[in-house]
Amino acid sequence: MHDIDEFLKKHHVTEIEAIIPDMAGIARGKIIPRSKFESGESMRLPQAVMVQTVTGDYPKSDSLTGVTDPDMVCVPDASTIRMIPWAVDPTAQVIHDCVHFDGTPVEISPRCVLRRVLDLYHARGWKPVIAPELEFYLVDMNRDPDLPLQPPVGRTGRAETGRQAYSIEAVNEFDPLFEDIYEYCDVQELEVDTLIHEVGAAQMEINFMHGDPLKLADSVFLFKRTVREAALRHKMYATFMAKPMEGEPGSAMHMHQSLVDVETGRNLFTAADGEPTSLFTGYIAGLQKYTPALMPIFAPYINSYRRLSRFMAAPINVAWGYDNRTVGFRVPHSAPVARRVENRIPGVDCNPYLAIAATLAAGYLGITQRLTATEPLASDGYALPYQLPRNLEDGLSLMSACEPIAEVLGEKFVRAYLALKETEYEAFFRVISSWERRHLLLHV
Repeated sequence: MHDIDEFLKKHHVTEIEAIIPDMAGIARGKIIPRSKFESGESMRLPQAVMVQTVTGDYPKSDSLTGVTDPDMVCVPDASTIRMIPWAVDPTAQVIHDCVHFDGTPVEISPRCVLRRVLDLYHARGWKPVIAPELEFYLVDMNRDPDLPLQPPVGRTGRAETGRQAYSIEAVNEFDPLFEDIYEYCDVQELEVDTLIHEVGAAQMEINFMHGDPLKLADSVFLFKRTVREAALRHKMYATFMAKPMEGEPGSAMHMHQSLVDVETGRNLFTAADGEPTSLFTGYIAGLQKYTPALMPIFAPYINSYRRLSRFMAAPINVAWGYDNRTVGFRVPHSAPVARRVENRIPGVDCNPYLAIAATLAAGYLGITQRLTATEPLASDGYALPYQLPRNLEDGLSLMSACEPIAEVLGEKFVRAYLALKETEYEAFFRVISSWERRHLLLHV
């Protein structure tokens, strides 16, 4: 706690937001006065927080967290403490780890799941390196969820009416917002890299510098919160839905990933002669084999699957190829020392801890099981059949039947995650949509 104490004194902090990421990647926790935080009294939350759905419901099973609805202890991670730049009073935020009263990790905590996978790599002397790319939309404030979303008005006083991929002027429409975002990120030491305008109307992308998977999962977790807060201050919404608008491309969280040797820092995907290694091809093979069973993590909501359709800048299969954006796994053009794989399947609506854990788990299984990848695809991946589940229900079925994934991510976590997603699916299934009323009410 010494580092935290020094931080609080240096920044004259008056209160602390003690937060944890839940299964959806939503920040849960408590706002604590500094005096209470410094007293050393541990924060406690019900374990059931981890299985709360996005609608606020809970799975009916009591076996996921215990029939007595027990607490868990939340332990601050000193490396994550940051100031909250939009707060009125000096306020810090710190991400907590969740443990039982005996000090063992809470297995269903997303941070614990990612650490579990990273430990498997570290035991073999391997260090994964990740670089996420986040797409998101800016939209006009929408107070009625029954109405479609619309692009916001920029500095010209007009909303975008066409697609402006890579347009500098389209980004400049929202310069005041992005100045705030970059300032907020700088205060929080979030290492964002480039900003571009994506294909959709008012769709943006921000890339992160490559680095440690847990640190980057923390950064993405905080970044989403940051962008939403900044957008609200400019009278608009920022949404990380996978498919927020009909007729527009969806939003992804592409993940570049590689492995380096812990001792030497050498890229393990490249041999001494510059050619790809068996670890590289095995990693890709693992992604190909296990991604369909991991889709409830990469595409966690009904809406997520609307993004994964032909010719909409999103993959539909597990093919891979060199510099091929039509497949699920792209190997960008690079020098041998920078050889990496880009997983283009996850939507930006996923939990970053779980998505990173899942993609690393698939790669790990591919290497350790010595799987063989297909030949790289040099043609249009959209011409191939669908290989990914087309809906959440099918994805849940595949995940529940995949024992290797449960072994790597943790059986208790997988059981809890499946129960949570099934509860969300059932809640959605009860809703009668406007499409059904429009086309079925008087015609069938």
